[in-house]
Amino acid sequence: MTESLNYLPVLINIRDANILLVGGGKVATHKAQIIRRFTSRATVVAPEITEELRELPFTLMRKEFEECDLDGVNLLFVCTGNHQLNRDIKQFASKRGILTSVCDDPDECDFISPAIYRKGNITIAVGSDAKEVKRSIRIRDRIKGLIEDDKLQID
Repeated sequence: MTESLNYLPVLINIRDANILLVGGGKVATHKAQIIRRFTSRATVVAPEITEELRELPFTLMRKEFEECDLDGVNLLFVCTGNHQLNRDIKQFASKRGILTSVCDDPDECDFISPAIYRKGNITIAVGSDAKEVKRSIRIRDRIKGLIEDDKLQID
């Protein structure tokens, strides 16, 4: 029998989504760069924001997080580096029914981001139920290499 997974692999329609990313450091920047591959519509809330994050086409709010920042949000990424603040924000979001990913804390996540490769309209996602992240990335990179070396056709 196969081990039961905690996460269902799905693709979420973000065409009209109001995406909020809380945090402005290295982890938030990495997450924002991934989000940018799929949309230019997101808001970042953080008192300090990296230069790389400022270069993205997102709405930036340089301030401390407040619960009212969740008004109208559909999808939330929490990446502050402050574990207690991350848990508090997750609690606020849960009360509002907002799907939330707390970066680097899969136990607090409603969803997790897999290792992604995207070419045109094709998206390949490799997940490990947040248990073998580095292995997922290695597998994604092998698939990417096969596609880019024309050893695996996706067209």
